[in-house]
Amino acid sequence: MNSLQPPWTEIDTVLLDMDGTLLDLHFDTHFWLEHVPVRYAEANSLPLELAREQLMKRYRKAEGTLEWYCVDYWSDQLKLDIEILKQEVDHLISVRPDVISFLHALANAGKKRILVTNAHGKSLSLKMKKTPIGDYLDEIITAHDIGLPKEHSSFWEKLQQRQPFSAENTLLIDDSINVLNSAEKYGIKHLRAILQPNSKLDPDPHDRYIHIDRFAEIMPLADQPE
Repeated sequence: MNSLQPPWTEIDTVLLDMDGTLLDLHFDTHFWLEHVPVRYAEANSLPLELAREQLMKRYRKAEGTLEWYCVDYWSDQLKLDIEILKQEVDHLISVRPDVISFLHALANAGKKRILVTNAHGKSLSLKMKKTPIGDYLDEIITAHDIGLPKEHSSFWEKLQQRQPFSAENTLLIDDSINVLNSAEKYGIKHLRAILQPNSKLDPDPHDRYIHIDRFAEIMPLADQPE
């Protein structure tokens, strides 16, 4: 029951988060906590620390809502072109270790690979351009398509209506404990958390869910492509 390796014979669908799961969360953390404060301070003639303080208050207010993930919302709120600012640091976007091999292995094992992300379409588009992960996915669905963030208990029901899956035969891999809690409440049986979403920060273990450090730990087949 507590085995790191999922029971692959019971799983036909794998729901995969993007930021912090397939992709290193370092880009997003750096963008919102370092890059945006600098540009916001410049645009408003503020000391950097004051700009950061003001932004953190705005972030906390929006956290957990669909707006938190919306590029257009933040562009309007901050009077900054968030899409352009992301492009300024897009060299930091990177795929986590073993991801492509894992996605390839899932296909070889006959598992459906569905990206389920809170990311806004403009962020998603940038990351699909900067990485090859889109070539290894069967479906891509965003919270903005659904109209609710993944943290919301009704998200999974709406996802099920849009992209049918059996909760009993589905594995969700995500770095957000709140998202995993929401999925568990809905009834998704197989859940795995990411131990170190951001490669530049220490691992953040907890006791609620089984953690994955590298995807090589849970490959569904014995022999994997490089």
